[in-house]
Amino acid sequence: MATGTLDATNTTWLRNRWTGKYPLAYRVDVGDVFKALADPTRRAILDELQERSGQTLFELCSRLITRHGLSSSRQAVSQHLEVLEDAGLVRTRREGRYKFHDLDTSPLRTITDRWRIAPETDP
Repeated sequence: MATGTLDATNTTWLRNRWTGKYPLAYRVDVGDVFKALADPTRRAILDELQERSGQTLFELCSRLITRHGLSSSRQAVSQHLEVLEDAGLVRTRREGRYKFHDLDTSPLRTITDRWRIAPETDP
């Protein structure tokens, strides 16, 4: 494509950008959120962080074993946390040699803003 020319694909892309549909419909992180939520182990990790935010990998592994019966290795839980962090659902912070994991629900708000449900009215 020569500089300054637009084909049908580019004009559609530009039109969606100008109408505001692009940021909601084509954000990569929205797909990442669905991917992250698809796994039951990751949902259990989010449940644990919802109950008590700021846990280390060791604490999360212990709670997953005792409360959910999940015997995932530390490496497996670490990989699940990486997927959750890539989706923006988990934020990490370091204090000394410890890494703490906190729940971040802002990507979920992006999804609910996209498919907002109107309040029901009684007839």
